[in-house]
Amino acid sequence: MTIAAVNVEDCKQTIADATHELLLEADGAPEPRRQACLDEVVLLNAPVARSIASRYRSKGVDSDDLEQVAYLGLVKAANGYRVDAATPFLSYAVPTIRGELKRYFRDCAWTIRPPRRVQEMQGSIAAAEPELIQRLGHVPSDEETAAALGTDPAEVAEAASVRGCFSTLSLDAPGAPEGGTSLIETVANAEDGYDLVEDVHTLTPAVSCLGDRDKHILQLRFCNGFTQEEIGQELGVSQMQVSRLLRGILEKLRGELASGVPANGQ
Repeated sequence: MTIAAVNVEDCKQTIADATHELLLEADGAPEPRRQACLDEVVLLNAPVARSIASRYRSKGVDSDDLEQVAYLGLVKAANGYRVDAATPFLSYAVPTIRGELKRYFRDCAWTIRPPRRVQEMQGSIAAAEPELIQRLGHVPSDEETAAALGTDPAEVAEAASVRGCFSTLSLDAPGAPEGGTSLIETVANAEDGYDLVEDVHTLTPAVSCLGDRDKHILQLRFCNGFTQEEIGQELGVSQMQVSRLLRGILEKLRGELASGVPANGQ
């Protein structure tokens, strides 16, 4: 173990010892001394609250808001800790702070909202977890949590499965760990070919009822891209006649498509 590691451990132990002494003093002290002791406990352990809050920064909530919620959880832990408990203060405080953060996400930070019963179950779990950890000495399993809440373990597991619904990824985010492409580049574009197939399928019965000359005019105009003048030269008629013929053909097709029953063509 390095000197730095030893110093860190010594610092943690010093804070833990000071916290314990303050909590013991607060337990039998009258107001306002009791509150002063608890305030010192909060100040001593504030870095722990900030550290826990930092683990939720990727969920789309402002860091300052997360820290305020974490401090609130720490204050609740300081006020709710029992000095006669077998577990150290931080073993009670850490899940209390996490529970407060989870409640905040449940009530205020959903991007995709699951059913209300799932949200309420998350709140119940967050409220019960600190007490269970203090009583059991370890993080409770789904079965232990369900037994404490009087519910089914499957409901506890379901509530745990939606903890990622608080934020969405930006479409500009990398699409792979190594980078190179963004998520937007992996999203499929709209396929125009499907619309074309649908249009052809819809028009085929109507076009099949046209005469040969009308079909030839449609082919020259819409398949070969001929202008009206070029169609007139091909058929030996004027451009004005071509315009009238095209207008009549298209009106006939619109009528057949609107009625759904093709009419006999010329």
